[in-house]
Amino acid sequence: FQLQASGGGLVQAGGSLRLSCTASGVSLDYFAVGWFRQAPGKEREGVSCIGSSGANWHYADFVKGRFTISRDFDKNTVYLQMNSLKPEDTGVYYCASADPYISDCSGSAGDYWGQGTLVTVSS
Repeated sequence: FQLQASGGGLVQAGGSLRLSCTASGVSLDYFAVGWFRQAPGKEREGVSCIGSSGANWHYADFVKGRFTISRDFDKNTVYLQMNSLKPEDTGVYYCASADPYISDCSGSAGDYWGQGTLVTVSS
């Protein structure tokens, strides 16, 4: 995996977590990056993406107003700040620079994938 997702954990409903997606051996500078998640027994769903310039982003309706995506070019890292977490946000969160998870953001796909980080939100 060229991308490393981290920052998951167990949090109570209403709490916050910040996920990081750090690239190793590749530069993300020219690529859009997205986050998606998969809950137990459910299909993958796109959460958010950010364009290659960092000035364009997209959020799924179910996270709008609660999650914020950003990127740090110096650190070659994309972040997902998750606030007001709900039990239904529980799942494994992945980052990728690949379609379809970047299709709503400007920039190319690097075809880079990361392994997931588990987020568990308790009620």
